[in-house]
Amino acid sequence: MFGSFSLEAIFIIGLASFRLTRLIVFDKITEFIRSPFFDEVIEDDEVYLVVKPKGIRKWIGELLSCYWCTGIWVSAFLVAGHTFFLDIFTPLILILAIAGIASVIETIVRKWLGE
Repeated sequence: MFGSFSLEAIFIIGLASFRLTRLIVFDKITEFIRSPFFDEVIEDDEVYLVVKPKGIRKWIGELLSCYWCTGIWVSAFLVAGHTFFLDIFTPLILILAIAGIASVIETIVRKWLGE
């Protein structure tokens, strides 16, 4: 037990953090959130995202381009929410954790099927 957190709670919040971090950093559905912080650069018919050059947009762009950095802030957000707003955050954390499990299963199935 870690403070008021059981190992089960840490595992569930960890899965939720994994899913929310991937949602923010990689998923197409949240591209509109990331787009103000990146410029598109086209080289050899490939599109690259480059962090905006200065200011708060650069700072946020750097954060969003780093899976590990975003994961720390997402984890802090979920732990704080779980600690101070348990009734509100419990459904959110469970939904994200279940979605995280589903994404891991999907990845395993895709590899198993050779896709």
